[in-house]
Amino acid sequence: MTADTVPAARETALPPRDRAGPRAHPIRRLARNPRSVLGAVILTALGVTAVLAPLVAPDAPDHAHFLDRLAPPGVAHLLGADHLGRDVLSRVIWASRTSLLIGVVSAAAAVAFGLLLGGLSGFFGGWVDVVIMRTTDVVLAFPVFFIAVMFLALFGPSVPGLVLVLAATSWPPSARLVRAEFLRLRQREFVTATRALGASSLRIMIRHLLPNVVAVVVISVTLRVGLAILAEASLSYLGLGVQPPTPSWGNIIADGRDYLLTGWWISLFPGVFVLLAVLAFNLVGDGIRDAFDPKMQL
Repeated sequence: MTADTVPAARETALPPRDRAGPRAHPIRRLARNPRSVLGAVILTALGVTAVLAPLVAPDAPDHAHFLDRLAPPGVAHLLGADHLGRDVLSRVIWASRTSLLIGVVSAAAAVAFGLLLGGLSGFFGGWVDVVIMRTTDVVLAFPVFFIAVMFLALFGPSVPGLVLVLAATSWPPSARLVRAEFLRLRQREFVTATRALGASSLRIMIRHLLPNVVAVVVISVTLRVGLAILAEASLSYLGLGVQPPTPSWGNIIADGRDYLLTGWWISLFPGVFVLLAVLAFNLVGDGIRDAFDPKMQL
């Protein structure tokens, strides 16, 4: 064997690198994670159903068929009818618009606020860090759910108020995550070099630090959406969330609480949709976290 053939022999002897292995691209690892794929499929189905509700739903959400009151699941009503004869499947499909929108918007607003405060706290440190983190501790010390109940009871239940109170009480975990990332990144060589070149603090934060925390932000959003959907369902169940005639998963479950023995399907099926949505967001969030975890790339 000549010297020229040795590199070729070594190259052929080496096993091909598994593209799904730990050094694979994060997006490729995410696509090969069966749990995250399952969550993405469920979320896609829920999202498409919500967007196409006028085309997918077999009936209007408030159309009452009084002769079909408490009709069990069957051919006429696949998921049954409620105490007013309204089709449960149609109401659940239309309610997905409201519940998913509230969950996504409130979670995105909470994470954006947490990103702002956590970034300022981690980058500047000193008294800025002390003030923001002590404020974070104070917010975490209060029971979030009871604050939401008190706020909505005082100012009246409404969708904007529900989004506002969920966002205002859910930002501390995101702020802490972002602060930890900024504290770690601000000591890196590229930040020191950029600062030596005369870049402003705002430019360093936006152009150099923010792109490095995108994965943390995305993970935080996906995990917060599931919690926001649960909070919306709980508050709507208590009558402090989305108000009729606008359907949401929570107030549909509340409609069936007096008919659990004679019309169990009224509360069961919207509860199943809540379970699927929360589970899907958590699966996707866990998959993104595993895909972008530096320890997985060792």
